[in-house]
Amino acid sequence: QVQLVESGGGLVQAGVSLRLSCEASGRTDNMYAMGWFRQAPGKEREFVASIRWSGSSTYYADSVKGRFTISRDNAKNTVYLQMNSLKPEDTAVYYCAAGRLGYITTFGYRERRSYEYWGQGTQVTVSS
Repeated sequence: QVQLVESGGGLVQAGVSLRLSCEASGRTDNMYAMGWFRQAPGKEREFVASIRWSGSSTYYADSVKGRFTISRDNAKNTVYLQMNSLKPEDTAVYYCAAGRLGYITTFGYRERRSYEYWGQGTQVTVSS
């Protein structure tokens, strides 16, 4: 089992930056990739970004490419999502997720079903 705890959400104005953190604990040696997803009211949960636990591969949704950066600190078992130039449409609950090799290689980095473990979510609200 892997436990994930997100932090860093809040209410901000459009144009500013925010950094989310996701600390992992438990069987982290099983993790192959970490991802960030978000869910706005009345919408499906959507992929935002993901990163391999080792190596440098990162993946982004088109809607955040160039504004958001995913990174990790293996020593702290923590993944970050740096969000710049925030827009009102970025308002959502942001979820951290972790996936093992088999699921990721089968379904890819962008699919919800690739990730077995999920955090409780952190609210990000961007006002105009």
